Amino acid sequence: MDIASFSSVIRTLLWIVLIYYALKFFMKLFGPMIFQAAVKKAGENFQQQFQQQQQQYQEQYQQQQQAHQVPKQDKPHEKKKVGEYIDFEEID
Repeated sequence: MDIASFSSVIRTLLWIVLIYYALKFFMKLFGPMIFQAAVKKAGENFQQQFQQQQQQYQEQYQQQQQAHQVPKQDKPHEKKKVGEYIDFEEID
């Protein structure tokens, strides 16, 4: 079984610290651009979903309107005459 030497442990820790700070630096440098691209892509996806849903609702509304259309007749129905209108006046 090999035993790690003190210098190899120090070298490994230095590599870990170096990689950590390099990633931290590059994320500060390129992070806003990556974030902006991700937000733009998400916005496009939301817009596309909204348009698809809006189109589906519009199609459903048109289908409902077609199903509920009353066929038009040439002459209108005459209303039944229930009685005559009587105008009452108040007597003082």
